[in-house]
Amino acid sequence: FEHFFQLGQMQFQIALHLSFSLCPLPPPSAAANLRPGAEQRVVFITARVHPGETPSSFVCQGIIDFLVSQHPIAKVLRDHLVFKIAPMLNPDGVYLGNYRCSLMGFDLNRHWANPSPWAHPTLHGVKQLIIEMYNNPKINLEFYIDIHAHSTMMNGFMYGNIFEDEERFQRQAVFPKLLCQNAEDFSYSSTSFNRDAVKAGTGRRFLGGLLNDTSYCYTLEVSFYSYVLGGPTSAVPYTEEACILLKSFLFLQHT
Repeated sequence: FEHFFQLGQMQFQIALHLSFSLCPLPPPSAAANLRPGAEQRVVFITARVHPGETPSSFVCQGIIDFLVSQHPIAKVLRDHLVFKIAPMLNPDGVYLGNYRCSLMGFDLNRHWANPSPWAHPTLHGVKQLIIEMYNNPKINLEFYIDIHAHSTMMNGFMYGNIFEDEERFQRQAVFPKLLCQNAEDFSYSSTSFNRDAVKAGTGRRFLGGLLNDTSYCYTLEVSFYSYVLGGPTSAVPYTEEACILLKSFLFLQHT
């Protein structure tokens, strides 16, 4: 499952490239963005809202491992961006071995609009933190990425939002296109942009409607099984042995 780690690690090298392209910044002094009152550019990541989607934890672990590493790109990311990570939104469901719901029987990813502090405490706390950041003029929440795993589709892919503003919609498509160009197991053809009513309570949909047009909100999906490289007979299982060999190559593509 190391390849899940790589997919997570790759996206933040690309996020840095995209973020700097849209709004370049001068090199900061050490930890300047963590000083009280400093302006911050925030990437917010959540995972494991559906407890049975174990690969989402592998991807999130890969992100964390990379961000705290001594890799030069990780250092640049830490210097310029602040990462807020909630690696397990549904810990009680994970503990109980549930596939989709919480201890109380709720699909938490349908309750972002009005989470209860009693019935959905983790969701309520994360939402309150995001709203506090949104209302802080010194914080720009640039990315929200909610990590999931898919039980029927292959490859990694994303869900994004549809906006009436065509220019904003086109900008939302840039990040998954970059992932597709740089990660062989990411599929842009499987990526979709929607505003289906059934998805209205998801983090991606709710925050896409709440945050301003400088924010990018996505659901990142990774297959439970394998990725396909060119045809139905070329499926490559997500195995640790196959993925360790690609790790350094994927790290260094954007250096």
